[in-house]
Amino acid sequence: MVTVADVRALARTLPRSSEHLIHDRVKFRVGSIVYVAFSRDEATMGFGFPKEERAALVATQPDLFFLPGVSDLRFNWVCCHTARLDHDHMTELVTEAWRMCVPKFLARQRLGD
Repeated sequence: MVTVADVRALARTLPRSSEHLIHDRVKFRVGSIVYVAFSRDEATMGFGFPKEERAALVATQPDLFFLPGVSDLRFNWVCCHTARLDHDHMTELVTEAWRMCVPKFLARQRLGD
């Protein structure tokens, strides 16, 4: 199970990342771009993910991942159940969502790609 505290600990290590409380929801952003957001009850987490790959992600693990609401389908976004997410998978998902928001040189500096 992953908590907001787990994501917060990781996000603090990611350059240009900041945490915000918006309408009682914890969100992590780079500038004005949200790359991770929790539901009010923290039972689900949405994160940046390429649109063209999200259907395959949901299909491979439908008990963990699900599509966002209709109004958010236009964004590069997918959601998951935090109770079913392990720490290693969260680290990968959050880091990749962050990578989508920062300049390539910064992602290379941090992740070495």
